[in-house]
Amino acid sequence: MNYTIITSLCKGPKFPAKECCGAFKDFACPYADDLNDLSNDCATTMFSYINLYGKYPPGLFANQCQEGKEGLECPATSPTSASDVNAATTTAASSRLWLAASAAFLVFVKLL
Repeated sequence: MNYTIITSLCKGPKFPAKECCGAFKDFACPYADDLNDLSNDCATTMFSYINLYGKYPPGLFANQCQEGKEGLECPATSPTSASDVNAATTTAASSRLWLAASAAFLVFVKLL
């Protein structure tokens, strides 16, 4: 996966919420169904790589990117490149990213 959409827009030391959250949603929303599926390790893997490539503070996205009780609102989208299509088994259809799961995975990443 190409994490440049996040790492090119979400930069420290201030990590502006508008840029960081927008970039996170652009990257993650096409895979919301897979990321919310607790039977796989998709979300854990994604946050591990985001932390590896971006060196973000723990909880950055969970603390800054809040739109409601159930997480982030994702518009109906689908992956666009051939590699993205292979990486996703389903497309997102107006689903939410679980904020609580995101926070838990970021804490897990920090412990690695």
